[in-house]
Amino acid sequence: MHHPRDIVVETIMVEHSIADREPSEAIVDMSEITELTPELLISAYAQGIFPMGMHGRIAWYSPDPRGILPLDAFYVSKSLAQTARSGRFEIRIDTRFRDVMEACADRPDGTWITPAIVDAYEHLHELGLAHSVEAWKDDQLAGGLYGVALGGAFFGESMFHRQRDASKVALVALVERMREHGFSLLDIQFITPHLERFGAVEIRRDDYLDRLAVAIRQECQFGDE
Repeated sequence: MHHPRDIVVETIMVEHSIADREPSEAIVDMSEITELTPELLISAYAQGIFPMGMHGRIAWYSPDPRGILPLDAFYVSKSLAQTARSGRFEIRIDTRFRDVMEACADRPDGTWITPAIVDAYEHLHELGLAHSVEAWKDDQLAGGLYGVALGGAFFGESMFHRQRDASKVALVALVERMREHGFSLLDIQFITPHLERFGAVEIRRDDYLDRLAVAIRQECQFGDE
């Protein structure tokens, strides 16, 4: 398991400071960079920046406000809690990371999860920094999510489901695991009505960056290694 301090990172150079940009605006055009290295990705996440494949290029974002899911205010309905406890889905960690990413990318209306992003995050996964939480049923991958873990922060990237409630159960498992392992920050990037039902909120970017600075200095381990 790699800790963010164990990897030499490069500071992303931007034309203006993050604070000068409009909310949710791309801050860096990375079209001239041909490789998304682990060092570059970790440096970005440590600064509150994340990539998305947009219109044939990689754009980098630091939204203001920022969406987070507070672990101490995570809400689970009674019916979902019953489903999660019932054993209807088996939760597995990191057994089919690339398959989870590709399932998240399989959307009829298009996706920001490009092949280059899949390859880059698979490399992070090999380093023990990117993880998948998977919901299985009858030995078939029914749903799941993936993200990046640095210190005590988990950056949720995307989720999918092939069976009802599978991704929701994976989210419940993610939060339970984060609590058990001492994590303090669950970043969801943007608010959606779906995540609001779980207690997601928006906070100012400055507040987010303060929380992030504390979280990434924690010594937490997400995987089972």
